Amino acid sequence: MRQKVKDQAQPWLAGWNALTGNGRAQLGAKPRPLATVIRGDVPGQNFAQFYIDVARAYQLALRWKVSQDTRYADLAVVFLNEWSSTLKEVTGNADRFLAAGIYGYEFANAAEIMRTYDGWAPADFARFQTMMLDIFYPLNHSFLTDHNGTNATGITNYWANWDQCTMASMLAIGVLCDRPDIYDEAISYYKAGQGNGAGLQAVYYVHPGYLGQWQESGRDQGHCTLGIGLAGAFCEMAWNQGDDIYGYENNRFLAGAEYVAKSNLPNGNGGFYTVPYITNINRQGTQSVLSTGALGHRRGIWESVHNHYANRLGIATPYTALQAIQMRPEGDGGKGDELGFGTLTFTRDPLPTAGRPSGLTARLRGTQVVLSWWGCTGAQGYSVRRAEQAGGPYSVIASGITDVLTFNDTALSATGVYHYVIVAATAAGDSAPSSEARVSVPPELLLQWKPDGGARTPVSLPTGLAKNAADFTVSVRVFLDSAATWARVFDFGSGTRRYMMLTARNGKGVVRYAISTVHGYNEQVIDGPAALPTGRWVHVAVTLSGTLGTLYVDGIVAGTNAEMTLTPADLGETTQNRLGRSQFPDDPDLQGRVDDFRIYSGALGAAEIAALAGI
Repeated sequence: MRQKVKDQAQPWLAGWNALTGNGRAQLGAKPRPLATVIRGDVPGQNFAQFYIDVARAYQLALRWKVSQDTRYADLAVVFLNEWSSTLKEVTGNADRFLAAGIYGYEFANAAEIMRTYDGWAPADFARFQTMMLDIFYPLNHSFLTDHNGTNATGITNYWANWDQCTMASMLAIGVLCDRPDIYDEAISYYKAGQGNGAGLQAVYYVHPGYLGQWQESGRDQGHCTLGIGLAGAFCEMAWNQGDDIYGYENNRFLAGAEYVAKSNLPNGNGGFYTVPYITNINRQGTQSVLSTGALGHRRGIWESVHNHYANRLGIATPYTALQAIQMRPEGDGGKGDELGFGTLTFTRDPLPTAGRPSGLTARLRGTQVVLSWWGCTGAQGYSVRRAEQAGGPYSVIASGITDVLTFNDTALSATGVYHYVIVAATAAGDSAPSSEARVSVPPELLLQWKPDGGARTPVSLPTGLAKNAADFTVSVRVFLDSAATWARVFDFGSGTRRYMMLTARNGKGVVRYAISTVHGYNEQVIDGPAALPTGRWVHVAVTLSGTLGTLYVDGIVAGTNAEMTLTPADLGETTQNRLGRSQFPDDPDLQGRVDDFRIYSGALGAAEIAALAGI
């Protein structure tokens, strides 16, 4: 930043001018510390006084870091010291958790800049660390642990941004206070947390072409952009510690950013770009359409996202880039929701050489293969190439694809095994191909677990059993001593948030297959006519072909559902894959044995299921 401003290079200079022109980045201001910060619709609410001083501390620190003028450093230290020697609590209604999260991560970032300044006395820095550990972290930890006392029953009552600001604060505090345990707590929650702000829930559903529907897209657009800003801060802080959360689950955060960016961009015809939408259900209710509340919302949070993916990695960010351009130069965080000035702090020169498409997935859905991929900077369009053996030779089956980056291959043979790559067309010619993705139209066995004579449950199986499967088959033999309500034959997922399971007997007394990605709120089920029988070996199978799910018992169709849109691939990395045990702690274990458990990619036909059942 310092060199770019010295060279008067754009857009850094414009970002610097936005900082130096901001009223909160000036000398002469005096801190207004409070012993008690109150946020929420309660008497005495005063949190604005706090976030203004947090913004002043950060902007003064940033101005010193670029200019090296120690007058700004000295004043930043005054703000940090006055607050750390005065503040005793952050309180209010439930919004106190938002205050502790948003302003916690921002204050920690200001202090992290200043910790290298020799004019900040070690004792004063230690006092600031103690404030963060004793006042902010306990609120952060409390919220992620029990979500304001609601525990598991009300966890989806809180929208994504509540979790996200809390994780950002914990991550920042872990770094500032040299506490790997706190840092790891935040990282672990992002990957495995059960609330709406964890990585797989914040990006609620990934549509073809990697448009990742944001968890709050059915609520309003102002909170969507808030979430992008909070998640972006989290990812950037983690990146600087060597952890690639940006790339988690095939750049899932970028999928969410592109979705929010696109849905809030003017399309040039007096409206906004359209995006696909799938109904979101949580404790707040059902959101069946994209919310038009605050549609077109502008927030200065896009530079960090765009510059990481496009200018660090060479991954195209078409809509995020347009958002960054229209907001350039990014100013301050307004009402304290973000630190701001991303044009100055995050802009990077483009990579010197063109990249190649990446992240290709190819998934069989009924009679077609659905391909999605990430584009690369400098691409003018993309071609899909297919071969019948690994490594080619490839034939072009589609070209000139520019938006959205997806293609459905319907020219399939029932016996075909296909290998796909994507190539970008650039001004310099074709790019190198993407990594290859393989799809077999005939079902293929992914896993077989077959102990001699069956095994008593519960049994744990490897993680990520069918992470990339869309169409699938699960086949198992089970011997029940008894059929307790909600006892599981199998249950795969990552806690109560995301699962696919088969219960021998549900609350209505029948066998059920179910899959859900939001604590059961969007559960899709196939019910049989009765519970699984006891006292003998029974063969059970579940298949999915396109949107048709079929449940078989002893080789005979026991139930169907033609509207099954959720697949194993929608579950992400399943970390708890169990035979005979539920992910819900109150459900009983299966009393009996299981044998010959199999998972296939692709849906076996009725005759093949009958053969497995021995009929």
